[in-house]
Amino acid sequence: MRFRGKFRQDLPGFQIAPMVDVIFNLLCFFLVAQIFSQWETEIAVKLPTAQTSNIPQRLPGEVIVNVLKDGSVIVNKQVLDDASLKAMLQRISSLFKSQPVLIRADKETAYQHIIKVLDLCRMSDIWNISFATSAAEVK
Repeated sequence: MRFRGKFRQDLPGFQIAPMVDVIFNLLCFFLVAQIFSQWETEIAVKLPTAQTSNIPQRLPGEVIVNVLKDGSVIVNKQVLDDASLKAMLQRISSLFKSQPVLIRADKETAYQHIIKVLDLCRMSDIWNISFATSAAEVK
């Protein structure tokens, strides 16, 4: 006597096509993210040099604040005044408590402009702040 049905159900095997799609999407995401992270460093800011300067690993979601020679502040290729910068920093701080901020100030920027940005970060409760420098030139 035969108790099994005529239809035999095969167990599904490993599907490679969806896996390739996922890997391709991840590759596209990281390539686009890398391109956007390089745009901020293309702004014409001459960084001060330091003997111990090295290229650090970028933190995910790091906010880059560029301070130009004349004291203007650029974030995401947008010139911001003090009120706009403070509002943006407060919004970021409320969403992400330990948000890293990288300050890229021109080497000819007056000290007062850098202190203004630091003060706005402090008012926004941002404490994870770094300064960008370039490697010292070997003569």
